[in-house]
Amino acid sequence: MAERLTREAIRADVAALLHRDPDEADDKENLFEGGLDSIRLLTLLERWREHGVVVSFVELAEQPTLEHWLELLTSRQPAVLDA
Repeated sequence: MAERLTREAIRADVAALLHRDPDEADDKENLFEGGLDSIRLLTLLERWREHGVVVSFVELAEQPTLEHWLELLTSRQPAVLDA
């Protein structure tokens, strides 16, 4: 089973593709205006799906801010079952 996707990991993934420091991110910035493009978004989407997150390209593209993505992605993670 894949590791859970953390808010810090989401922030770091986005920052890396935009060549920024994760701590300097503006959660309300439109990431497309900040340099993200559809190919990079697909890269992020596939990475996050590997963690079991169920989300579509359209859901991310319609509201391209870290603020929205952090809430959406963390709410869509698979449940963790106790062993």
